[in-house]
Amino acid sequence: MNRAIIYPGSFDPVTYGHIDIIKRAAKNYDTVYVSVLDNNKKSPLFTVEERVKMLKDVTKDYDNVVIETFRGLLIDYAREKDVHVVLRGLRALTDFEYELHMAQTNYLISGGWLETVFLSTDLEYSYLSSTTVREIASFHGDVSKFVPECVAESLYKKFGY
Repeated sequence: MNRAIIYPGSFDPVTYGHIDIIKRAAKNYDTVYVSVLDNNKKSPLFTVEERVKMLKDVTKDYDNVVIETFRGLLIDYAREKDVHVVLRGLRALTDFEYELHMAQTNYLISGGWLETVFLSTDLEYSYLSSTTVREIASFHGDVSKFVPECVAESLYKKFGY
């Protein structure tokens, strides 16, 4: 039996916190689908293609990590993949409230077919968010402590430095 899990998100951009969750999932599951949501209701800094490329770059050493995109409902994507478990990372109590609501909603509308597993982020990254990284980069700050070099370079290029 292939034990697979889906780690969905916007990853705009991918941070060391995301990578921590991916690495830990890769140790415990046969296949980890890191799935970039293509949501036309949001205005991300990076295109879906750019986010996929960054994720592929930072996960290239993990044979069991698959980078993909999806649109629409997560439960539809999960059914298409025949994956019954979703992974969500938690940094703080505020994350838990939102993520628990989403997990319960997905469980309910999937008829109990889709479960959610939570991993708490390593304390080293508990403060870190893509929003914070984008804001620091927008003011030409150094983001090298928060993201891999290839991601930092993409951020610097986006903000013209």
